[in-house]
Amino acid sequence: MQNFRDYYEILGIARDASAEEIKKVYRRLARQYHPDLNPGNKAAEEKFKDIGEAYEVLSDPSRRSQYDQFSNFWNRRGFLNRNVRQPKTWDNRTNGDRTGTQDFDFSQFGDFNNFVDQLLGRRKESRVATAAPPPSSNTKGISADAFRPGNTKTTYTISARANRKDIEARLTLPLEKAYTGGLERIRLEDGRSLEVNMPGGMVTDQRIRLKGQGVEGGDLYLIITVLSHPFYQLEGADILCHVPITPSEAVLGGQVQVPTLDGRVKMTIPPGVKSGQRLRLANKGYPGDDGERGDQLVEIQILVPKNPSLRERELYEKLRQIETFNPRADLPV
Repeated sequence: MQNFRDYYEILGIARDASAEEIKKVYRRLARQYHPDLNPGNKAAEEKFKDIGEAYEVLSDPSRRSQYDQFSNFWNRRGFLNRNVRQPKTWDNRTNGDRTGTQDFDFSQFGDFNNFVDQLLGRRKESRVATAAPPPSSNTKGISADAFRPGNTKTTYTISARANRKDIEARLTLPLEKAYTGGLERIRLEDGRSLEVNMPGGMVTDQRIRLKGQGVEGGDLYLIITVLSHPFYQLEGADILCHVPITPSEAVLGGQVQVPTLDGRVKMTIPPGVKSGQRLRLANKGYPGDDGERGDQLVEIQILVPKNPSLRERELYEKLRQIETFNPRADLPV
């Protein structure tokens, strides 16, 4: 049998290896021979393909069983030119009968690749008649052999949905990246590396569909997790942040620089602002479900210097002597 590949040998595992062991070994080898980690290395690229094919067969119990049955017969004497008795566990492709022991012509597979194509659902067999149309009264010189039953040829067509399977993967992003979106390189458990143009305004638990990136043409769903941020806090479509100001800024008011997801902007502090008071920066929040942006809520924190300079202490002392404001005048007790 030409091109036969021992998938157990390719993965370096025993024939009785468990599913968990197969998965563990595959992940290790896929990382080792991944093209991204071996740029320009054709040998590593081919090894990566062989590893993927071996895992695709051996990770599926049904395919693994059929592969094991096939590999027991492939090197028997006369394999390519005679019928071989087939065990009842094999899916008989000649008449579909799954019971008893059937005669099965393994020579229908010209080489090992044909067997793998059908095993993985990459091809399906169809029959196309080659006989001429039935003879009419004025038809002459047509051989009777052309109209014998079974005078057909075999062609192969791609089976697009044979083993389609949707899969999921989790993607964790910092808030700034979730907000802007853009190109993001994603490495999947099966060793593939994808570069995806992500949308802006992503939120935790959002599902993003990547068509055709699953198994055998299925879809890949990315489940988004947005990391918590040390400065910004999402409140729906609004963004809350805490901005510290000095006592003089609180008394006199004025403009201060406030960070936003779009960069720093100037915000006017009103005179006499209180600690804990919230000010609003319109349309500087997060995109909502309707595409409209929320606001950025700026909560004021009035802080005092821990180590004022000598000059500052002198001025604070003079201020204390002349100030008329008494914050304790209205205590209820």
